[in-house]
Amino acid sequence: MTFPFHPMAHDISISSDGPVYSVVVAHRGEFSEIQEIELDPASGTAVNLLRCLLAELEMSPRLLLKREFEKRVERNPLRSAPKTFGAGAASPPQDGFAVATLPAPHRARLLIGDQAIHFRQNHADEFRFWDLGEQWKNLIGLPFVYALWLVRPEVADPTQIASRLRALRDENLANLDGLIAAENVFDHEFCARYYRKNLRFTFDEKKKEGLQTFAKLCEKDGLLSKHDLVFDLV
Repeated sequence: MTFPFHPMAHDISISSDGPVYSVVVAHRGEFSEIQEIELDPASGTAVNLLRCLLAELEMSPRLLLKREFEKRVERNPLRSAPKTFGAGAASPPQDGFAVATLPAPHRARLLIGDQAIHFRQNHADEFRFWDLGEQWKNLIGLPFVYALWLVRPEVADPTQIASRLRALRDENLANLDGLIAAENVFDHEFCARYYRKNLRFTFDEKKKEGLQTFAKLCEKDGLLSKHDLVFDLV
């Protein structure tokens, strides 16, 4: 994991200040009893956020990449897969991955982005969801920053690029109702709540403090080499 050293666009991010909804650990039973969590390698930020939260809670389940998790399932499928899926279902539903590999009470899976949203909406009654944004806020008391916009060093005028990004952000937020109305994958009521309640799109002082705190925790847990995080904002 690395932290940015390129110029970054001022006052724009994707963040949360509480539950984010789309970065969760899906599990059965008590979270404190989980022994293995399958990781989604698509987001190094989410994986390291999970590692930091577990360290702060003094929990140490095994963290496995998907291929390692699937090998365990192949070796011992009866222990890894529940016998039914929902109320007496005869076969597992399909959500882009097999629910059959999701856990008995001691196993869990990190879900990110659209996959997390689809899974939560389709299996809300079958699984419990440990929201990483909510847990960060509860433990640290600050927002969490998931994404920033960096400008490559060879760009001649980074300020112009950053200004355009902020303008696009403002245009989209001003037309949020229209964007939601055009959505054809997720329910419009959900989208309104998700964009207005779960996500934040600025990069203010509290979010900078949250990012600096995350960097320090990553250093403490051996996920990042020690250095000062300096914001080169444009």
